[in-house]
Amino acid sequence: MEKEGFVYIMASARNGTLYIGVTSDLIQRVWQHREGIADGFTKKYGCKTLVWYQQFGDIEQAIKREKQMKEWKRLWKLRVIEEMNPGWDDLFESLF
Repeated sequence: MEKEGFVYIMASARNGTLYIGVTSDLIQRVWQHREGIADGFTKKYGCKTLVWYQQFGDIEQAIKREKQMKEWKRLWKLRVIEEMNPGWDDLFESLF
């Protein structure tokens, strides 16, 4: 059985610094970002708000999508966030 995957975007603020990541456990990974558990980009730049995510049937599809999105222009990333989450709300609570 394939492991599902998620691509997600964390933001420091509306139109602020963006981080694109991939994981098989979205709730745990976002919690880690919010709590500053791991040193890295999101901790350094304060990206603690989950503003967008997409679920995939397997992790390989999610990894492929993450790589594509990391090559995108910033405007395209902002557009995909605005389509799903026009208020730039923190979607973390909606995962439960």
